[in-house]
Amino acid sequence: MKKESFIDRNAKLIVILAVLCGSVSGSFGAMISAPSQVIGFWRLLFALPFFMVLVAANRESRESLKEVKKKELLLCFLTGFFLFLHFYCWYSAVKLTNVAAAACLAAFHPLVVIFITVFIYRKRVPLKSIIAIIVALIGGAIIMSGDISVFRESGTTGNIFALMSGIAMGIYFAIGGKVRPKMNGSVYVLLVFTGCLVSFFLCNVITGTPLMGYPAKDYLYILCLALVCQIGGHAMWNLCMGKVSPLFISTWETTDPVFATLVALVMVGQIPTKYEIIGCIIVVAAILCYNRFEREE
Repeated sequence: MKKESFIDRNAKLIVILAVLCGSVSGSFGAMISAPSQVIGFWRLLFALPFFMVLVAANRESRESLKEVKKKELLLCFLTGFFLFLHFYCWYSAVKLTNVAAAACLAAFHPLVVIFITVFIYRKRVPLKSIIAIIVALIGGAIIMSGDISVFRESGTTGNIFALMSGIAMGIYFAIGGKVRPKMNGSVYVLLVFTGCLVSFFLCNVITGTPLMGYPAKDYLYILCLALVCQIGGHAMWNLCMGKVSPLFISTWETTDPVFATLVALVMVGQIPTKYEIIGCIIVVAAILCYNRFEREE
């Protein structure tokens, strides 16, 4: 019998910690003056060597990389493309509206995962889990309702970017949940992030966006994004794919408005409204219920 790894034993806890790491992304993005495609490019470029070393240093990972099939490679790059779309839309959103509002709208991705899980993968989702997710989304809507003035000031562009970010993340989780169990975790993460980096590079080339010439603090903040959010957040989610369901990861990610609101208060001085506080409480309660239902199932 194969011995369980640390990730096997603690996958759900790792996902929760990864959500905490990812929640600082919006605040960093709001403080960076560089365009969204530049932020994403450097974030991936700073983080990717870590995963290259991780794969190169492990014999099993090296062998797994050599055995990756063409279909798996294409699916990894497709997943990386949707991660690119998520990042690009997310950083565009936080530059046009406040972090709490953007996080709330981006947190609607579990609906995308449910749709793909039920209608494409033909898998059953327990009714209690669906209800818990809907309640969490209602909490997110309450957070959003307290920021109507912000939405009016920024127009609809920031809101649309935030929603597109959530849709892209939902597809990214859904594809990853199907591909990741068939592959070595480190290899999967390396290929997905490589696909994402290539997408950002092409985006900058096509749009003619320079990669250099921005304030030094921008590159420092992007380095923090790579270390905390890319390695501590997205990498951990991907490593846990197949250990827990993509719906579990996606649903816990809906707590991002809660943590993002608190982080934004500290980092960029955005004070939460009473609607945001009430919404955060509802989201946390719904997620705790979902976690219990998932364990029972």
